[in-house]
Amino acid sequence: MAYSTDFRKRAIEYYHEGNTQKEVSKVFKITPKTLREWIAMQENGCLKPCYPKARKARKVPLNELQEYIDEYPDAFLHEIASRFDCSDTAVSKRLKKLGITLKKRPRAIKKDAK
Repeated sequence: MAYSTDFRKRAIEYYHEGNTQKEVSKVFKITPKTLREWIAMQENGCLKPCYPKARKARKVPLNELQEYIDEYPDAFLHEIASRFDCSDTAVSKRLKKLGITLKKRPRAIKKDAK
């Protein structure tokens, strides 16, 4: 849970009134590190709580994935993921459902020339 912008402003104002970071952390029940981060955020001009971008959980349709693989058999996971707007992991899991796994080619055996 993130603190409100108003709460953050009050804590920073209390610090700028001449109180130490320890005093502010005791009064507002935050860590000194949090206060320092808020001060840095205010200097950058954005004190709003930042949340990571939520990504919709998507299932890649198996039939569309199979068609794409048939058309582009050498495509990388990241290329397929960008086509279906999902993560590499999602593509990997769906490929496993289709029975398509990483293909490893046998290494060439070098003969010693004598």
